[in-house]
Amino acid sequence: MSISDRSRKAMEDLGMTGYEIRVYTSLLEVGAITAADISKRSGVPYSKIYEVLNSLEDKGWLESDSSRPQKFFPKSPSTALEAMRMRSESNFRESQSVIVNELMPIYTKSGIKEKPEIWVVRGVYNIAAKVSEIVESCQQELLIALPSIAQEVAKPMQPVLRVLHERGVRINVLASEDTSTDIVRALSRVAEVRLKIGMFGGGVIGDSKHVMLLLGEGMIENGTIDPIAIWADHAALAGFAKDYFHYLWADAKTQKKANSSSR
Repeated sequence: MSISDRSRKAMEDLGMTGYEIRVYTSLLEVGAITAADISKRSGVPYSKIYEVLNSLEDKGWLESDSSRPQKFFPKSPSTALEAMRMRSESNFRESQSVIVNELMPIYTKSGIKEKPEIWVVRGVYNIAAKVSEIVESCQQELLIALPSIAQEVAKPMQPVLRVLHERGVRINVLASEDTSTDIVRALSRVAEVRLKIGMFGGGVIGDSKHVMLLLGEGMIENGTIDPIAIWADHAALAGFAKDYFHYLWADAKTQKKANSSSR
């Protein structure tokens, strides 16, 4: 019996061998027949036929009777698949129980912690490095909230933003209203820029999944004041930040886009 490549692949994905597929599909055509006849019809060597038949019976794809010579007949595909599913789920639950009971105490005792979804980033250089990483990896959309205290970081970002712009990445920059005219003009060549009164927070959101939010400044052990930010590779947090960005964006002043040829 000839079956489609798609069906054959599906059966292989369930763990059936080539011989098992040939035997089962041969049985589907004729019903109950002997091992010798199955070998002839399927092309599976007689020396292998009982091994294949026993395997298929164990997996729930066929049954046999007590006649002499013994005959084998197929179960319906739906019945065989349901039996396979139930057996697989049962095996998974048993394995899960054994693994969790034995390995979880070892994991807990070791003190290992899973990778956090949110990181605290301290210091100008560390924050700048992480912002650059988010910006450079962006493929579709980049949202930047630029408070006045952070406007100087816009200058070194210009070359990267230009590359993203030429690559077709959509860039929106929400800047403080007191941002310098030169910076606004430069940003507007590669992004849509809007100005907002009273911008005190800032951050970067890349492709709705990577987010860096400036929290302000904090004192470290030696008494030095350093900026603090949080970074997350967390789609839900990025989604909340993006919603808030658009809330501020809708109420901000639109800036006329600068002529890109005047760079």
